[in-house]
Amino acid sequence: MLNLTNPEVAFVLGRLLLGVAFLTHFLARLPKLAAFQAGMVKQFANSLLPELLVRPFAAVLPFVEGAIGLLLIIGLFTRPALAAALLLMTALVFGSSLLEQWDTVGTQLVYGLFLFALVLHCQHNRLCLDRRVAPEKFN
Repeated sequence: MLNLTNPEVAFVLGRLLLGVAFLTHFLARLPKLAAFQAGMVKQFANSLLPELLVRPFAAVLPFVEGAIGLLLIIGLFTRPALAAALLLMTALVFGSSLLEQWDTVGTQLVYGLFLFALVLHCQHNRLCLDRRVAPEKFN
């Protein structure tokens, strides 16, 4: 049986928690992709962002969330997935701020802080596929 330290348990469970959150965003939006995209376009219709930017962002957002979630759950490319998640959260905070949805911005910042903490503690990523792909980085 594995003998994990408290920081290792905390990192792995935190990674799984965020992975599930991101993956379920994708799974919830998958059956209604067109409606999700149309809703985002409508939501940003009176903002500074043109539809030319909003529509493709809305089209790829669920798939990016799903990919990040899956990578975090299995622990593959963990650090790049966390960095991608932080960049995604930055884009979402920008959009929510343009809409003046301050409650949403607050929630997104909490996600950002959680992601920041995981990036800061990536050295504790013990139960992951990263160790199989590049074991030399963990010795």
